[in-house]
Amino acid sequence: MTSKSSILRPDAVRGTNAAAVLQLLRRYDSLSRADISRQSGLSEGTISRITTELIGRRLVREDGAENSTGGRPATRLRLDQHHLALGVDIHKWETRFAISTLSGKLLEAESCRTPSSPMATLALVAKQYGVLSKKYGDQRIVGIGLSVRGLVNSRTGVVELGNFPDWVRVPVRDWLRNRLKIPVYVDNNVRLAAIAEFDYGSLVEIHNRHCILFVMVDEGIGVGIVLEGKIHYGPNDAAGEFGQMVIADRGAGQQHNGPGCLEQLASNTALCERYAALAGSSTPAGSGDTRSRVRRICQRAVKGDGFALQALSETCRYLGIGVANVIWGLNADAVVINATINEAWQLIAPMIERQFPSGPEIVNFRQLVLRPSSLGSEGSMIGAAALPFKNLFTTGERSRTAKTGA
Repeated sequence: MTSKSSILRPDAVRGTNAAAVLQLLRRYDSLSRADISRQSGLSEGTISRITTELIGRRLVREDGAENSTGGRPATRLRLDQHHLALGVDIHKWETRFAISTLSGKLLEAESCRTPSSPMATLALVAKQYGVLSKKYGDQRIVGIGLSVRGLVNSRTGVVELGNFPDWVRVPVRDWLRNRLKIPVYVDNNVRLAAIAEFDYGSLVEIHNRHCILFVMVDEGIGVGIVLEGKIHYGPNDAAGEFGQMVIADRGAGQQHNGPGCLEQLASNTALCERYAALAGSSTPAGSGDTRSRVRRICQRAVKGDGFALQALSETCRYLGIGVANVIWGLNADAVVINATINEAWQLIAPMIERQFPSGPEIVNFRQLVLRPSSLGSEGSMIGAAALPFKNLFTTGERSRTAKTGA
């Protein structure tokens, strides 16, 4: 027997169909009404009614006609660029800001040095919103999405345990929402980059995959898990912390960030430490911006530098072992690597794959796809800026806390 709660009301059905149209335009950029009908399975009459409504809400716009093949040329449709969102990506050294459209295009971006305290950082975000809302109009900016490192409760908007000093139980969403009177959304940077790769990236071969591992490697290692096109959060919004997985037990006794865990063996910092030890460098391996140092190591490896190749090979061996363990457990069928070491992808891909078992009887790895991220360092920013539009692409409606207008 079907319960009343499981029956969709007509307005909910219309919203779901509208969301499906928006998702198709997000993926394919430009489609005719007939294209949308074929892709969605909805009748052309239904699509015509939906797109007329979406055009009226300034969510979709007509964009010229196709080349005629004899009949009346079809009109192409795209996502409208009227509604905007502010994305904020908070790093240890800098905080980046970007205005984004509904299609995920970043109109402009800038960065500032991250203040030393959480509240000073949030005050900086509020100030930057004030500047941008005057430039673009506060009615066009529908909300703010923030990308933060560490354990983030996306439902409450609280950073429970950040990767920076003093970022403990910081009420990011409520502080900014009360200050600015605008919808605010907060999530972990790896999860945001993972779903941005799926929704806005150019890796078309991952769209039909059931379980995608998005592995981000920087000063730590995090994994975003995309199951059937949706991010897996876990009951405490903490799924994907595979950087803490012990790869080489060295009996150190630490229960967090121990010397044998994945991110201590395969992060940017680990690679810098290996190279420094091999090359006899006197520069502390963990000092400064590790991304620029890893970039130089990759450049040297590509040119055949022996120390760089050895350091990169050992780092990728541990990374491959860790990724293989996750594949075994989750039966993932696609892995996307987001890392500075991708600059030497032709070298690192075989190093990682060497740790994957082969053979027709190993079903977990039989159809596995391994790819570098198509969005790179912009992934978490694009994901953050997409947060205010998330409900729109899910239900066809703006969030209940959204401002009036769309």
